[in-house]
Amino acid sequence: MLMEKKVLDYVLVPSGLFVLVTYHLWLLYRILKHPNRTVIGINAVNRRFWVRAMMEDVSKNGVLAVQTLRNNIMASTLLASTAIMLSSVIAVLMTSGSWDKSELLVLGDTSQLGFSIKFFSILVCFLVAFMFNVQSIRCYSHASILINVPFKKMSSDHHYRHLSAEYVASMVNRGSYFWSVGLRAFYFSFPLFLWIFGPIPMFLSCFVLVFLLHFLDAMLESSWAAAVSDVDLHNDYELGAGEP
Repeated sequence: MLMEKKVLDYVLVPSGLFVLVTYHLWLLYRILKHPNRTVIGINAVNRRFWVRAMMEDVSKNGVLAVQTLRNNIMASTLLASTAIMLSSVIAVLMTSGSWDKSELLVLGDTSQLGFSIKFFSILVCFLVAFMFNVQSIRCYSHASILINVPFKKMSSDHHYRHLSAEYVASMVNRGSYFWSVGLRAFYFSFPLFLWIFGPIPMFLSCFVLVFLLHFLDAMLESSWAAAVSDVDLHNDYELGAGEP
């Protein structure tokens, strides 16, 4: 009977993780090949337009730009603080054996090793979320300084101005990408948390999560986005590939 319960973990848990990973690989493909059909791609274009608009008149838009980036830093700080706090809680639960696991209604593996793996998986998700949100803070902090550089007074070369705006835009987009990945790590923690109560809730939550994420990621009303050039997005990815 115990072996039959473990089989559920061996089958349903990898299947649920496979669904999540497959969806995000598909989403990555769509972002790289058809960015205008995803919310992430459209937002990346709009952020680049916003940076250009802010840098056109630094004396007028400088305060607005810094306040907007500060709000993003505060959001990333909140998620990073939450992630490290939850990581501490999970670490305490892993090292504490005082609570009775037999009281949980679990149809699956209830061994000590099984619970350790479950808690460790959740801990990894929160640590990944912390790491990426910290990187997001770093990028937004750099961008908050660069976006107020008076590049028009420094050089009359239009090409130099364009590259300056593109670099700042790529920095802002990079911070947003880090924030998005950190948020996805929080999303991944939900099925892993339900895994504590058995592989069946975890497996079902993976499908529910994929459905909800597709609703958030897919650009359904994309008629206006067809006019946006994919070259802009590809240039943004190329400029954002290097580390400052």
